[in-house]
Amino acid sequence: MSVQAIKEFSAKAKANPELGEKLKAAVKMKELRALFEENGFEYHEDSFYPPNEPQFVEEQLSEKMAKALLRA
Repeated sequence: MSVQAIKEFSAKAKANPELGEKLKAAVKMKELRALFEENGFEYHEDSFYPPNEPQFVEEQLSEKMAKALLRA
């Protein structure tokens, strides 16, 4: 998965309240992977972490996922 695919998934989750709620409820990477795959996106966990630019905002993620993915 490229950073662009993460960006596209993030935009889709912002536009789709149901998907947004599922994203917010995800607390494990395997749950996040399932959401990506269910919505037709490829998933490569390495793309989520620094040095890649975060593609989600804190409000989209559970507290646990925000800490893992948005750390500086």
